[in-house]
Amino acid sequence: MKQPWHSLAACTGLDPDIFYPASEDDLDAAPAKLVCAECVVREPCLEFALAVREKDGVWGGATERERRRMIRQRRRTA
Repeated sequence: MKQPWHSLAACTGLDPDIFYPASEDDLDAAPAKLVCAECVVREPCLEFALAVREKDGVWGGATERERRRMIRQRRRTA
């Protein structure tokens, strides 16, 4: 399901493979993170991925490993 913010995303029209690197290594994820860093909807994208527990890819500038870490930190502070 397309989110309302998606049409404003910097990734719109780009090759989706950029956002699904072979590994979560910083070098592999770097191209996607560069796009996300300039995106005006980075925060809603990241929050969406956290809410639905998105397992793959770079969302809102964060890899799956980074998102798991964020979820654990939020649970600890809740």
